Amino acid sequence: MSSRVAALLTHVRENAENRPGVYRMLGPSGEVLYVGKSVRVRSRLLSYFRADAREKAGEIIAHAHQVEWEHQPSEFAALLRELRLIKLHRPPYNVEHKRDRDHCFIHLTREAVPRLHVVGRVTGASGDYFGPFHGHGAVSEVVRAVSDLLELRDCAADTPMRLADQGQLFPLKLEPLCMRGQLARCLAPCAGRCTRAEYHAHVAQARAFLEGTSDAPLLLLHERMAQAARRLQFEYAAELRDKAERLDALRGWIVRLGGTMKRLSFVYTVPGHDGEDRVYLLRRGIVRDELPAPRTAAERRALDARTRALFDRPEPETLALRAHEAQEVMLVARWFSLHPEEFERTVAAKPSTTSGDASPT
Repeated sequence: MSSRVAALLTHVRENAENRPGVYRMLGPSGEVLYVGKSVRVRSRLLSYFRADAREKAGEIIAHAHQVEWEHQPSEFAALLRELRLIKLHRPPYNVEHKRDRDHCFIHLTREAVPRLHVVGRVTGASGDYFGPFHGHGAVSEVVRAVSDLLELRDCAADTPMRLADQGQLFPLKLEPLCMRGQLARCLAPCAGRCTRAEYHAHVAQARAFLEGTSDAPLLLLHERMAQAARRLQFEYAAELRDKAERLDALRGWIVRLGGTMKRLSFVYTVPGHDGEDRVYLLRRGIVRDELPAPRTAAERRALDARTRALFDRPEPETLALRAHEAQEVMLVARWFSLHPEEFERTVAAKPSTTSGDASPT
């Protein structure tokens, strides 16, 4: 063991406590190499010094020049703090943080000409994320069907776009850059076959389907099934029927997802270390506010006021989540899935008696 690692070990032994917390491994220039959490910080940190050099923990401690930690009042507080620190620092050893191979998201990119694609985890890429859903392969097939039906592009991000609005800049007649465009399964924005407004109208239909407010892709499929049957194209009709079943299954997932997000709206009180209890205000699976648990009548009134202000504020009933929101919803949903008894510590937010029809979602 090098003298540097031995000094880190001594520092941990003498100062860390066995209570919930978050820790950071820092490199030679103070850069954050890794962020982790534990319900017993001291024991977790000491385990790094016992790790084999070929293990990830051994590799991390071999590169660490400093170890820092923050004690937290509870495991839930440590989970939230870990997530926020990872989003802030993007440490290199946290690349696979919280990846769940049973889940995936549909990503609607935020580009001049957006695309739909399936991702195994939420990244920092801009756009809206829908999910989580189960089964990467099945969801990929659904996304392909939606893209084909609504004629959205699925080409690489760096594919040059030549929208019809740009006709004066590109007067030559262009051919679509992919087979889907040539087969009329894409609006071919790469070849000036549509305007920006026309393309975004199709994107809006895709968004509405993913938010559960429109069945446009399903209706298109059923129309094509009927046409295929009239033309005695029974194999093609059967193929369309299979696609319709997959889209219908996705719609069911969307409905259940919306119900889950609505259920994750409440006031959650978490007992803390040495009486450091905290209250979290969650709305649609996202922690919107947190504060010490009230101990006096005045503090309870202040909490009630903050709760009413949050839950009386109108919010769109959308299932689209930004990257940071999707990560937090996943964390919260997983927490209550693993600890269903924690629902007993939650209280439904009460609507204001003075705000008319306002009510919590």
